[in-house]
Amino acid sequence: MPNKISIIVPVYNSAAFLNNLVKAIDLQKNTSGWNLELILIDDGSRDESYAKIEELTKTYNYIKGIKLSRNFGHQIAVKTGLSHCTGDYVAIIDDDLQDPPSLLPGFFSYLDNGYDVAYGVRKKRKESVLKKLSYSGFYRLLKSLSDTEIPLDSGDFCVMKKHVVENMLKLQEKNPFLRGIRAWVGFKQIGVEYERSARVEGESGYTLKKLLKIALDGIFSFSSVPIRTITILGLVGFIFAVVYSIIVVFGYFAHGIAVQGFATLAIIISFFSSLILICLGIIGEYMVRIYDEVRNRPYVIIEKTINI
Repeated sequence: MPNKISIIVPVYNSAAFLNNLVKAIDLQKNTSGWNLELILIDDGSRDESYAKIEELTKTYNYIKGIKLSRNFGHQIAVKTGLSHCTGDYVAIIDDDLQDPPSLLPGFFSYLDNGYDVAYGVRKKRKESVLKKLSYSGFYRLLKSLSDTEIPLDSGDFCVMKKHVVENMLKLQEKNPFLRGIRAWVGFKQIGVEYERSARVEGESGYTLKKLLKIALDGIFSFSSVPIRTITILGLVGFIFAVVYSIIVVFGYFAHGIAVQGFATLAIIISFFSSLILICLGIIGEYMVRIYDEVRNRPYVIIEKTINI
């Protein structure tokens, strides 16, 4: 076993059940005999989550608290935790106990046996059919588009050795997709299947807008297929225009067929105008990410900390 273990937990509107999480972690800490640091990152919660973290630090001296100045998003909160952890083994879990701390000893055993990363692969999800289909479809789409081999159905729940974290932090992206970065840095990794529990309380902080942002970050950060697709669409459109023009001109001169069809013309113009806007949108997504990088703003603002 390592000298020290770090557990990173992004916290968002979790004041009501943060006690349950810390108690579960503390129980496993005592059972396994961990030398532990628990880093709780309050990602701009609207409730009293940070006050609860301050309260918990008085009872559990291994807790470290970080309060972000606003809601920067789950991925930034996790990255902030990674940049402040000091453990030889580092774990990332959510605050809702869907990834139970009791699973961590089994995951850590893979690191003891020579692996650098053990990441969770969700076997079953306690969520709606629509969400399950959406997640499944996204991971398969990302796998088909990505230049990096990103494992299917893997989330941020994982354990890593310290040198993996250090190499992940070298990628100073302003819109990080951490499970993609984790795959990109390489090293010896293994997926471990587990059954994800239902939330113990409260509602997920992942709104549709936030889920869509993470999906776009994953696709545009790890794939050049969308931008290359524009070239292919342009070529197909050019071939279509040339062939259609030849048919129209040949029909007019060879058979005297008059050029008619306002409706056809309107449909073609509408189709290609929409296609141009979609292509501009794809280009814009890449440009926005380039703009985020070249502005060189800090990726996060920390308001205050405890025990850091």
